[in-house]
Amino acid sequence: MDNFIGQFSHSIDEKGRMAVPAKFKPSLKQGVVVTRGFDNCLIVYTMPEWQKEAEKVSALPMSKKNNRAIARLKLAGAMEVKLDSQGRILLPDYLRKYAYLEKKVVVTGLYNHIEIWDEKIWNKYKSNAEKESNKIAEQLENI
Repeated sequence: MDNFIGQFSHSIDEKGRMAVPAKFKPSLKQGVVVTRGFDNCLIVYTMPEWQKEAEKVSALPMSKKNNRAIARLKLAGAMEVKLDSQGRILLPDYLRKYAYLEKKVVVTGLYNHIEIWDEKIWNKYKSNAEKESNKIAEQLENI
């Protein structure tokens, strides 16, 4: 399993391409799946991690409304993407719109997947999380 960690600032060009952080490129050469994430970010999975995620979501009972919503969000919104010769991925227009991605983005490594955030949304999210860090830490004790 690949371990993605860190935070990187990148840009999206006029064609919707984003350079992948150099540190992540070796793990992504076989292609990736990009899909909608929570909090209006995009999630990037390696093919093996995507397979695990898709199987988990597919195993949920579709008789439950929230499970159908998760399946539609993650599975129907997914797109398989290959890195180009310059190590960039093309982010489909519908995914860029979902995550409000314009030019400046933040790429974060979260161990088994990567998130892509609009820079302004990320900064607001991160600021709120930092303010709430004590409450979050207390909740972790229950895990």
